[in-house]
Amino acid sequence: MTTRDSSRPQGPVIVFDGICVLCNGWVRFLLKHDGEGRYRFAAMQSERGRALLATHGLDPDDPASFLLVDGDSAWTDSDAIQRVLTGLGGAWRLAGFIAWVPRSVRDPLYRWIARNRYRLFGTTACHVPTEKERARFL
Repeated sequence: MTTRDSSRPQGPVIVFDGICVLCNGWVRFLLKHDGEGRYRFAAMQSERGRALLATHGLDPDDPASFLLVDGDSAWTDSDAIQRVLTGLGGAWRLAGFIAWVPRSVRDPLYRWIARNRYRLFGTTACHVPTEKERARFL
Protein backbone atom coordinates (compact mmCIF):
# COMPACT_ATOMS: atom_id res chain seq x y z
CA MET A 1 0.00 0.00 0.00
CA THR A 2 1.37 3.41 -0.93
CA THR A 3 0.67 6.59 0.94
CA ARG A 4 0.14 9.84 -0.84
CA ASP A 5 2.25 12.83 0.22
CA SER A 6 -0.42 15.42 1.01
CA SER A 7 2.14 18.23 0.86
CA ARG A 8 2.73 17.48 -2.81
CA PRO A 9 -0.06 18.76 -5.07
CA GLN A 10 -1.62 16.37 -7.57
CA GLY A 11 -1.17 17.40 -11.18
CA PRO A 12 0.79 20.26 -12.73
CA VAL A 13 0.95 23.49 -10.70
CA ILE A 14 1.36 26.97 -12.15
CA VAL A 15 2.88 29.53 -9.80
CA PHE A 16 1.76 32.98 -10.95
CA ASP A 17 1.96 36.60 -9.78
CA GLY A 18 -1.34 37.14 -7.99
CA ILE A 19 -1.30 40.94 -8.30
CA CYS A 20 -0.31 41.19 -11.98
CA VAL A 21 -3.20 41.95 -14.36
CA LEU A 22 -1.55 39.98 -17.18
CA CYS A 23 -0.89 36.99 -14.91
CA ASN A 24 -4.46 36.97 -13.58
CA GLY A 25 -5.69 37.12 -17.17
CA TRP A 26 -3.51 34.10 -17.94
CA VAL A 27 -5.08 32.19 -15.03
CA ARG A 28 -8.61 33.13 -16.16
CA PHE A 29 -7.71 32.00 -19.70
CA LEU A 30 -6.50 28.65 -18.40
CA LEU A 31 -9.55 28.18 -16.17
CA LYS A 32 -11.72 28.72 -19.24
CA HIS A 33 -9.75 26.51 -21.66
CA ASP A 34 -8.56 23.72 -19.36
CA GLY A 35 -11.78 21.73 -19.49
CA GLU A 36 -10.20 18.72 -17.82
CA GLY A 37 -9.08 20.77 -14.81
CA ARG A 38 -5.51 19.57 -15.30
CA TYR A 39 -3.73 22.64 -13.94
CA ARG A 40 -3.62 23.83 -10.34
CA PHE A 41 -2.60 27.34 -9.35
CA ALA A 42 -0.62 28.98 -6.56
CA ALA A 43 -0.08 32.73 -6.28
CA MET A 44 3.59 33.51 -5.75
CA GLN A 45 2.53 35.68 -2.82
CA SER A 46 1.10 32.63 -1.00
CA GLU A 47 3.05 30.36 1.32
CA ARG A 48 2.80 27.41 -1.12
CA GLY A 49 3.76 29.58 -4.09
CA ARG A 50 6.80 31.01 -2.30
CA ALA A 51 7.89 27.52 -1.26
CA LEU A 52 7.60 26.18 -4.82
CA LEU A 53 9.59 29.13 -6.19
CA ALA A 54 12.37 28.65 -3.62
CA THR A 55 12.47 24.88 -4.17
CA HIS A 56 13.04 25.44 -7.89
CA GLY A 57 15.72 28.12 -7.55
CA LEU A 58 13.61 31.25 -8.06
CA ASP A 59 13.72 34.16 -5.63
CA PRO A 60 10.29 34.34 -3.95
CA ASP A 61 10.84 38.04 -3.21
CA ASP A 62 11.73 38.97 -6.79
CA PRO A 63 10.44 36.33 -9.20
CA ALA A 64 11.07 37.17 -12.83
CA SER A 65 9.10 34.26 -14.20
CA PHE A 66 6.08 32.16 -13.61
CA LEU A 67 6.77 28.54 -12.79
CA LEU A 68 5.22 25.29 -13.99
CA VAL A 69 5.87 22.29 -11.73
CA ASP A 70 4.81 18.79 -12.74
CA GLY A 71 6.03 16.04 -10.43
CA ASP A 72 9.81 16.32 -10.13
CA SER A 73 10.15 18.52 -13.23
CA ALA A 74 9.85 22.28 -13.51
CA TRP A 75 9.84 24.83 -16.35
CA THR A 76 10.05 28.61 -16.49
CA ASP A 77 9.86 31.37 -19.07
CA SER A 78 8.81 30.49 -22.63
CA ASP A 79 9.33 26.75 -22.03
CA ALA A 80 6.64 26.87 -19.33
CA ILE A 81 4.22 28.80 -21.55
CA GLN A 82 4.70 26.37 -24.44
CA ARG A 83 4.28 23.34 -22.17
CA VAL A 84 1.10 24.73 -20.56
CA LEU A 85 -0.51 25.60 -23.89
CA THR A 86 0.29 22.27 -25.52
CA GLY A 87 -0.97 20.55 -22.36
CA LEU A 88 -4.42 21.97 -23.05
CA GLY A 89 -4.65 19.58 -26.01
CA GLY A 90 -6.65 20.05 -29.17
CA ALA A 91 -5.65 22.98 -31.35
CA TRP A 92 -3.52 24.32 -28.50
CA ARG A 93 -0.94 21.66 -29.37
CA LEU A 94 0.05 23.95 -32.23
CA ALA A 95 1.81 26.07 -29.61
CA GLY A 96 4.58 23.49 -29.91
CA PHE A 97 5.93 25.76 -32.66
CA ILE A 98 7.28 27.97 -29.84
CA ALA A 99 10.03 25.39 -29.32
CA TRP A 100 11.23 26.04 -32.88
CA VAL A 101 12.08 29.64 -32.00
CA PRO A 102 15.54 29.69 -30.40
CA ARG A 103 15.44 30.11 -26.63
CA SER A 104 17.99 32.91 -27.05
CA VAL A 105 15.23 34.90 -28.82
CA ARG A 106 12.09 33.90 -26.93
CA ASP A 107 13.36 33.98 -23.33
CA PRO A 108 14.77 37.54 -23.43
CA LEU A 109 11.42 38.72 -24.84
CA TYR A 110 9.56 36.82 -22.12
CA ARG A 111 11.84 38.25 -19.40
CA TRP A 112 11.43 41.81 -20.71
CA ILE A 113 7.65 41.47 -20.47
CA ALA A 114 7.95 39.85 -17.03
CA ARG A 115 10.19 42.65 -15.69
CA ASN A 116 7.84 45.33 -17.03
CA ARG A 117 4.51 43.59 -16.35
CA TYR A 118 3.28 46.04 -13.70
CA ARG A 119 4.13 49.08 -15.82
CA LEU A 120 2.66 47.57 -19.01
CA PHE A 121 -0.45 45.90 -17.58
CA GLY A 122 -0.90 47.20 -14.03
CA THR A 123 -1.69 45.49 -10.75
CA THR A 124 -4.89 44.22 -9.24
CA ALA A 125 -6.14 42.14 -6.38
CA CYS A 126 -5.50 38.43 -6.69
CA HIS A 127 -8.10 36.46 -8.69
CA VAL A 128 -10.84 35.28 -6.35
CA PRO A 129 -11.83 31.81 -7.51
CA THR A 130 -15.45 30.80 -7.77
CA GLU A 131 -16.69 27.91 -5.65
CA LYS A 132 -16.17 25.57 -8.62
CA GLU A 133 -12.60 26.86 -9.21
CA ARG A 134 -11.53 26.90 -5.55
CA ALA A 135 -10.28 23.29 -5.51
CA ARG A 136 -7.77 24.17 -8.25
CA PHE A 137 -5.96 26.75 -6.11
CA LEU A 138 -3.36 25.79 -3.53
